[in-house]
Amino acid sequence: MSERARTEVPRTLDEAPPPKLLGLFDQVSLWANLGISLLVLISAAFVLAPDPALPPLAPIAALTAILVGSLIGNALLGLAAVPGAETGAPAMVLLRGLLGRRGSWVPTAVNVVQLVGWTTFEIVIIAQVGAHLLGDRWRPLLVVLAGALTVLMTIWPLGVVRGYLKRVAVWLVLASTVYLFVRVLGQPLPPLAEGSWAAFGKGADIIIALAASWIPLASDYSRHSRSTGAAFGGAFIGYTLGAGSFFALGVLAFLAFPAAAETTDGVIVALLAIPAGAVALVILVADELDEAFADLYSTVVSIQNVRPSLDRRVLAVAVGALATVLALTLDIVAYESFLLLIGSGFMPLFGVFAVDYFMLRRGSWDLTGAVRPRVGMLLAWLAGFLTYQLVNPGLVGPWQRFWTSAQSALGFTPPGWLSASLAALLVAAAGALIAGFASRRREPAQLT
Repeated sequence: MSERARTEVPRTLDEAPPPKLLGLFDQVSLWANLGISLLVLISAAFVLAPDPALPPLAPIAALTAILVGSLIGNALLGLAAVPGAETGAPAMVLLRGLLGRRGSWVPTAVNVVQLVGWTTFEIVIIAQVGAHLLGDRWRPLLVVLAGALTVLMTIWPLGVVRGYLKRVAVWLVLASTVYLFVRVLGQPLPPLAEGSWAAFGKGADIIIALAASWIPLASDYSRHSRSTGAAFGGAFIGYTLGAGSFFALGVLAFLAFPAAAETTDGVIVALLAIPAGAVALVILVADELDEAFADLYSTVVSIQNVRPSLDRRVLAVAVGALATVLALTLDIVAYESFLLLIGSGFMPLFGVFAVDYFMLRRGSWDLTGAVRPRVGMLLAWLAGFLTYQLVNPGLVGPWQRFWTSAQSALGFTPPGWLSASLAALLVAAAGALIAGFASRRREPAQLT
């Protein structure tokens, strides 16, 4: 076997167990790079004004929401990385222990749909920012180039993490981030305490939801971790530093350049206007490739849950080509709300999974698929999903109208401090505990 074969992800899930090559700093580098994203920068506007029905947050409230949301959301992300390190299995394969082999295909299909969408979205963001730098006529070429580089990175994932991300990207991105912070903080800012705290919970929920969006992918990378501690610490520390700092940078940039809030990518235009801002953004555009790479790699690994014998390299080329074509032909930004709606189902699913894995069946997790789906766990998942929609109906037209009508019918007005992500997680986890204890009480009765 060649050295590359021993130090890379096996081509199929039927081959030997994955190599355990990623230490703590490898994983901190990976997750910090994933957290430092142009999409996060743009999304900071929603942290400042998370609810159109409520006044914007005071700057200090928004920054506090970033801190609180980061600590909570990234602790959950770190926890989601632990099973992969313990079992060596990717995220969707782990769900076999909860839903059975065929039952795990349902969340797998949902995950594939959302990940193809997010891969496309990241390629579009890269091309869009690149077009600001080079001119709009370069956009199609930039889409194709971003798609091709994403595929190449996905073919050699561990090489990318241990090489490019750890040794090059993290340092360049750190330097550009510090530079942008210094320049933005040099601008006049409004009083930090001026504003409201009413929508604090919804602001924090955006931070939690972003971290939670990586939960269905966490074990795809942590299965290569040398230890569970490195898996948890890498995800928690890395994503807290990366996404937390970029949310804060985005908030400060919107405050420093108020006109930036007038368009979706206005903050990018504003940063381009500062001295050497274009150079810093070029580095960040190049770094944005790792988000597209992570989404594409997890798409490939998720598909392998259904067909373990498929070669991940062939899948990377096929799915990468599809995402590139979609980026050339669709206004994928218009589907962002739909992608967020799909992703909202995974927070309550993780609540059920975490209770079953860490508490109810600790040490006896079955990945063969012999487990049969349990109605109680499925109901707990459903209860958590419905809770999320009641608290946060989202922005997808007919779906939003249905749930706002349900709120009215129930006489329920979500308080501004309530996090939809945490509410869904807690309801689903409580339901899983109840279902688990109920099934245990029935088992002795069946034996007598």
